[in-house]
Amino acid sequence: MGVGKSTVGRLLAERLGVAYRDTDDDIVAAQGRAIADIFVEEGEPAFRALEKEAVRTALAGHDGVLALGGGAILDAGTRALLAGQRVVYLSMDVEEAVRRTGLNAARPLLAVNPRKQWRELMEARRHLYEQVATTVVPTDGRTPEEVAQAALDALELKQA
Repeated sequence: MGVGKSTVGRLLAERLGVAYRDTDDDIVAAQGRAIADIFVEEGEPAFRALEKEAVRTALAGHDGVLALGGGAILDAGTRALLAGQRVVYLSMDVEEAVRRTGLNAARPLLAVNPRKQWRELMEARRHLYEQVATTVVPTDGRTPEEVAQAALDALELKQA
């Protein structure tokens, strides 16, 4: 959350001359409401089911840069779909998360004690991010442009 996936994803797509897509945007468009509203009205399991389908659909029909929500990798089926794909895990530490978002944005999983919850989420998810990642790109103290370039370099991709 707040790592810059949307900004960096758009930059990567632009530099590679391909389309950009974000599964969170797909969910919002399909549901006609914000992700936070889905969490509140239907709960996390309902959102995760929508997310799983959005990722499956996007991977099957999109040939460009695809940004996934931070919890997408929680599903084993989604992790299996990501096998063999180029996957960049954008990492950051809690201090950077606080600096970027203040951890007070509309983040449904961080509603109470955001700093503690962010740490717990990362402890639970980090190994899954690393499991699916082709490369890990730290974002701490870097501009989106620097992160995008580091991702291109790590994946050995050439700009369009």
